[in-house]
Amino acid sequence: MTRRRLRGLTEADRALWRAYAAEVAPLPGRELPPAPPAPPAPVAIATAPLASAPAPAPRWSPPDIAVNTPPSGLDDRRWRDLRRGRIRPERSIDLHGRRAQEAHGAVRAFLADAFADGLRCVAVITGRGSSEEGGVLRRELPHWLNAPDLRRILLGAAHPHSANTGAVHLLLRRRR
Repeated sequence: MTRRRLRGLTEADRALWRAYAAEVAPLPGRELPPAPPAPPAPVAIATAPLASAPAPAPRWSPPDIAVNTPPSGLDDRRWRDLRRGRIRPERSIDLHGRRAQEAHGAVRAFLADAFADGLRCVAVITGRGSSEEGGVLRRELPHWLNAPDLRRILLGAAHPHSANTGAVHLLLRRRR
């Protein structure tokens, strides 16, 4: 059996306890010892700035959305229903005939409005495009969906039917 090593209190923990204990009346004969004197302030030494300061630790962000790839955090049944088109979209947007920049703004506004209205499933119709790899809108949609402001409201994306790759159903997170 391994024994856990007890770790001591940090100076911040001791200061927090002293602040709390100062608010409580001690029992007779149980007064706290006086606080130790504060350590002297360190003397600042001028140093040359570093060539590259370490970057702050990145905040957690959800994993990227890929169309027809099961996302983490979504149960198998809900994913299967989304992928097979059993979850009906409550609203849709058709991007046919729009330029990429105009379509990008329209998708952002559409998804923000749908999330604000509390919708769970929406459809984005990009069309299949005339080239083998698909049209510009169809290729760009996954990049748009992975923008930080949109990624935080999306759970998953799937083509509702394997023969129709020009439409994508998006499952939105619940509003909190």
